[in-house]
Amino acid sequence: MTTEQQPDATPGDPHAALRRSIYALLIVIAVGHMSGRILAVNSENYARLSQSRINQRLDQFRAQQEASGADEATIADRMDRKRAELEEKLGMERPFLSANDRSRWLTVRSLVEEGTYEVDNFFREPRWDSIDMVSHLGRDGERHYYSSKPPLLATMLAPKYWLITKITGWNLGTHPYEVGRLMLLLTNVPAMIVLFVVIAALAEQLGTTDWGRIFVVATACFATLLTTFAATLNNHIIGATSAAVAIYFFVQIARRPEPRGWHFLACGLAAAFTAANELPAAAFLALLGVILLVHDWKRTLIWGVPGVLLVAAAFFTTNYIAHDSLRIPYMHRSDDDPADDWYTYSYEKDGRIIQSYWQNRQGIDIGEPDPGVYALHVLIGHHGVYSLTPVWLLTLVGMGIWAAKGRIEREMALMAFVLTLTCFVFFIVLRDQDDRNYGGMTSGFRWMFWLAPFWLAVLLPAVDWMSRKRWARGVALVLLCLSLVSVSYPTWNPWQQPWIYNAMEHFGLL
Repeated sequence: MTTEQQPDATPGDPHAALRRSIYALLIVIAVGHMSGRILAVNSENYARLSQSRINQRLDQFRAQQEASGADEATIADRMDRKRAELEEKLGMERPFLSANDRSRWLTVRSLVEEGTYEVDNFFREPRWDSIDMVSHLGRDGERHYYSSKPPLLATMLAPKYWLITKITGWNLGTHPYEVGRLMLLLTNVPAMIVLFVVIAALAEQLGTTDWGRIFVVATACFATLLTTFAATLNNHIIGATSAAVAIYFFVQIARRPEPRGWHFLACGLAAAFTAANELPAAAFLALLGVILLVHDWKRTLIWGVPGVLLVAAAFFTTNYIAHDSLRIPYMHRSDDDPADDWYTYSYEKDGRIIQSYWQNRQGIDIGEPDPGVYALHVLIGHHGVYSLTPVWLLTLVGMGIWAAKGRIEREMALMAFVLTLTCFVFFIVLRDQDDRNYGGMTSGFRWMFWLAPFWLAVLLPAVDWMSRKRWARGVALVLLCLSLVSVSYPTWNPWQQPWIYNAMEHFGLL
């Protein structure tokens, strides 16, 4: 039997063991690659800037000392002390790569070290600044500062940090590299392993050819921008992993004549947790709920709904404890009520009054004024979903193929199509200029990363079909290779512009 004409996997499939060995090999390579990047994580792109600033200040200090008439030995001694002082104050190297992830690290640190969501005592420290903050009155009537991120994820990470501090005696203040890297290894890597394994399981169940299944698992391991973000604390990996788990249990429910109740529970928990980490995924939760009600309304209500309610309770409870409000910080941007505008604030640091960054946005955060230009770049431009990761073009083919197949395939195609369209409409059409910033300084349109498991699933029918023709396999491999370029380009830090953006800027096209 040829590779191009493999049937659905069966217990007697002679190639199943070989495929699983290849999956394991791909996953191990991906895990090793991610772990190596995490162990080397450092904001090296700031190192040269830091040294330049330090040298400039030292030159000024030397000039002052020489003007005062100090002898050379005294100047040398003072220069050494001044260098140490400036390296502590101005050094910008750190294992926290952006304001975005530092915002979450601040909450984790404050919860464990001070037992509060307030980050007042940490964000002014050298290398701990973040623009992703809000400020409002606390329960004590005093103004405090907080991460702008929903607090549930940081709350779930805090016990892990507490355990590390108790075992090692380290904390994020005294040993930021050791603790930060260990936390990433214990958080992002296991999540990505779960994602890889789930995609491999779905490939086995829904794929029809050896080549197509292996191609999809390879894409999951190496050609999504999720692996690029493994070196930073973020919600996108967690959201995509929980989405994959929800899809997996949905498939188990749809494939069984008598689905098990705990499958509905797991599906509800995972889908709700996806929405808790990626707010647009509320559309996924709603759509999945409708489909499951059609499949088995009793088990959906008895088992699935409690899973959703459990996550919702955790989400809103942590938010209320942190902010004394059920609305997340993103929703406190009132133009009419100053008390409800949490993004307008100022604070003192090193004798200076610093205004909130969001009162005077810079660069890409000003937002794209033209919705048409924004749509172009989100789709096929410098932050384009289909230009940076062109392998996703094949998902459009896969949706069409599955739309004409059996019930499970049609429902999978429906979810992938509706959620993709909903997210594009939400982020392109419904957002104001301030929010049209491509996700900030980032190597891809990160707000849609959580859709990767859906796209990987509907990629299966396309590459299964393409596996039958040599030229089509060649096209698929070229698209995969081009996608790998975008994933590999931000080698150390995913919080930088994509290669297409930098190329356009270099040639004067921006």
